[in-house]
Amino acid sequence: MAPESALRIAYNSGLDLILISPNAQPPVCRIADYGRYRFEQDKREKEAKKKQNIIEVKEVQLSCRIETHDFETKVNHALRFLGDGNKVKVVLRFRGREMSHQQLGKDILDQFKEAVKESGTVEKAPVLDGKLMTMIVSPIARKDSSKKDKNQTAEVKTEEVTSES
Repeated sequence: MAPESALRIAYNSGLDLILISPNAQPPVCRIADYGRYRFEQDKREKEAKKKQNIIEVKEVQLSCRIETHDFETKVNHALRFLGDGNKVKVVLRFRGREMSHQQLGKDILDQFKEAVKESGTVEKAPVLDGKLMTMIVSPIARKDSSKKDKNQTAEVKTEEVTSES
């Protein structure tokens, strides 16, 4: 259809001629209310944005002379972060003479790695950067239990329907 005739049809019906795909051969247009078109397009973009999963990097700070209860508390924080689907950056700070005992810090990070191995895997191995030794732990990709629950409820519903008939 010629562009002039499409414009005339749109004008006569009180609507707009909207260019959908300008690069196509021939260009694709649609006759519709432009305000409504923009509203639907914005609505689709908002829905797509809601479904995105944003992964944050949470930080847990340790020291070389950490006690067992403090260590367990930090591990519990990291497990909670990993359970929420966030990455955890574990930072071990060396102060003063502790720099000469870097193996102690590496042992603490290995102990931390063992404590969170059920919920996360080490994405970046411990690396010394100045006075900080850092390690990044990412959550283990688990199967969606929500999908499994939906399937189970669907099975229950079908069983109820078959038992009634």
